[in-house]
Amino acid sequence: MGAKTGILAFADGDPIPVLRLRPATDPGRARALAERLHPGYRIEPGDGDNLWEGCYPPDDTLYALSVPGLDLACDKRFMLDRPSRLPPHLLRLGAGRRVLLHAMHSGSDWLAFAVWENGALVRSLSLSPDGGIGENIGDPMPFEVPYWAGEHPVGPGPYPLPFHPLEMGEEALRHMFGFVVEGRRRTDDVPADEIRLPGFRVTDPTGAEQAGREALRVAARRMTRRSFTYRGGELVEVGLDEPGPPAVS
Repeated sequence: MGAKTGILAFADGDPIPVLRLRPATDPGRARALAERLHPGYRIEPGDGDNLWEGCYPPDDTLYALSVPGLDLACDKRFMLDRPSRLPPHLLRLGAGRRVLLHAMHSGSDWLAFAVWENGALVRSLSLSPDGGIGENIGDPMPFEVPYWAGEHPVGPGPYPLPFHPLEMGEEALRHMFGFVVEGRRRTDDVPADEIRLPGFRVTDPTGAEQAGREALRVAARRMTRRSFTYRGGELVEVGLDEPGPPAVS
């Protein structure tokens, strides 16, 4: 699975005590949450998963938990490069509550998380070794302090950040939701693999979102495909739209 998450939650306080109870949610209540999160989208029942394995769902899939004191959903759409730009309708859903967002991806060593209290953004961070610090709003949370102080360096050799984003990302996940994805588990961690979440297929009925996602994938493939040929006795790269070497008959 890798260290990958896309979690958004609305909590009356700290969600960890609620999750420690291994809450079970009614599928109808979970579906109502999915509809509020994605108004206008087509919502269809799908296979569920547990919180530990389902915190990074497949495309067009959402896993939801809705119980007294906590509404939580896992969806790739919550993986925002700048968490402060969370869509306004989602912030309105969290009016008067604590809103927590956690997203990370081991493919690019990227981490982002944010916390709002009563509608006010109190902390937002987004960073990766290639992109640097994309967003850094508010004071660091207590668990961050040792990382910024250089107590968790990446080595040997130079590294563009004072710590590895995924290492701090696991600590952020534990601080916010009480469990980790790939880090060493503790005896007092939330048993995320024992918390079942109903699943839903959530799609844009216009098809625009799916088409845009596919266009990005095609562009990424074009950027990563490389072809070479010999010209003038030298090995040179050939663009995707350039002719390759002549066929040999």
